[in-house]
Amino acid sequence: MWIGWLELDLLLGDVHSLKGKRSVVRPLVSELRRRFEVAAAEVDALDLHRRAGVGVAVVAADHAHVTRVLDAVEELVAARPELDLLQARRRLRSSDDD
Repeated sequence: MWIGWLELDLLLGDVHSLKGKRSVVRPLVSELRRRFEVAAAEVDALDLHRRAGVGVAVVAADHAHVTRVLDAVEELVAARPELDLLQARRRLRSSDDD
């Protein structure tokens, strides 16, 4: 079993309130869940209206599938015009890792 996750650090564009932030982050998280069948949530910078931390996790039988899914998630987020992907930290672990 392989587990992979991304921690995405995002700078939001024309957002001036936490309500505006929610209108950008919630649809993004929903799209990631629906399109890629991953676990996704806003996990960092919860009190900042122009920054967001989004975590994405996937579990699969093989390393290649996990890598493909995480690559696709990162590409989709990076292509969103309403935000800038500042950093993407990735980790992969096997159930055989100690």
